[in-house]
Amino acid sequence: MSDMSTLGVSRRQFLNRVGGTAALASASDVLVNALQSTPTSAGSLTDIGGLRVGHFNDPRRPTGCTVILFDRSASAGADFDGSAPAESLGVLLQPVSPLEHIHAILLAGAGPMALGASAGVVRFLEENKIGYDWGVPNVRIPIVVGAAIDDLSIGDGRIRVGPDEAYRACQSASTAAVTEGSVGAGAGATVGKMFVGRGMSGMKGGIGTASARLGDVVIAALSVVNSAGDIVDWRQGTIVAGARTADGRSFARTMDVLRRDLETRPVANAPIADAPLRATMLAVVGTNVALTKTQLTKLAMMANTGASRAINPYHTQGDGDQVFAVSTGLSNASVSLTALGAIAAEVLADAVVRAVKTATGLPGWPAVRDL
Repeated sequence: MSDMSTLGVSRRQFLNRVGGTAALASASDVLVNALQSTPTSAGSLTDIGGLRVGHFNDPRRPTGCTVILFDRSASAGADFDGSAPAESLGVLLQPVSPLEHIHAILLAGAGPMALGASAGVVRFLEENKIGYDWGVPNVRIPIVVGAAIDDLSIGDGRIRVGPDEAYRACQSASTAAVTEGSVGAGAGATVGKMFVGRGMSGMKGGIGTASARLGDVVIAALSVVNSAGDIVDWRQGTIVAGARTADGRSFARTMDVLRRDLETRPVANAPIADAPLRATMLAVVGTNVALTKTQLTKLAMMANTGASRAINPYHTQGDGDQVFAVSTGLSNASVSLTALGAIAAEVLADAVVRAVKTATGLPGWPAVRDL
């Protein structure tokens, strides 16, 4: 059992904040009171059809996992532009790999320590006879891509999700609109944390999702935002979450602090928290349009530019940013890949902003709604 005093929050308070439940089946299951101020829905990853999303929240500390299950194997590609991604089997998404389809994606807290939780998703899929036919009687091989953010400093870092927790996330998966905020893989997410060593706190991150429907074409995104940089309302050009000044009254404006650092060469006791694996934005961009792995790789690359509109700075030395692109293939519409990618970038930017706007604060890590 974790010592929640390290957060300045009681077990009862934390359970109240996350709904006191481990498996989340729908948006009504958690944060009922807190979400009264949540922005109107901008759509959900599940809008593309052909997939289900489930969360697991660990009741002992703010951490968890989120699983995306496909009704049938999905084509997938990826863009790894972060310096230090915590991931598993993502290498199979390279266009040079002959493996075209995957069966699930697991996103988790606890950084590299949680990647083994994918075994729980594999177990769930195998029990349901989902996976590649391996030519061996009664054996199917599910391909589960895993990715993780680091939330180990939020509470007792010895507590982290494993295979059993990921299995329970699979059990909770549904086609309902994805629950947003400080849930699942985003339960312990934080942002704007480059200057915590200087007494400038960051803010709470989380999970956000959005979608766009253009005729019979649907493009959607889900993002876990645990970024070092500030989060920007890209439509307005204003910071909505990020590093706070030492007195906590306003935004420190990370880019302004970095500019001053270069001008003045600060002393050694003014560090930047930019160690590898400590900050990450994870995203899954999806469409119902049938695309190949190579096309989806390009879609992921274009969508990633949307995250750069909403996170500043982005792709820092310590970030492990990852964008996965998936196609459920429910539509054979012939459309421009450039058009899909351009819209995907906007949808992902919206999902990033929603992740912080729907988050619930913790002591020392205020949320947007707390300002």
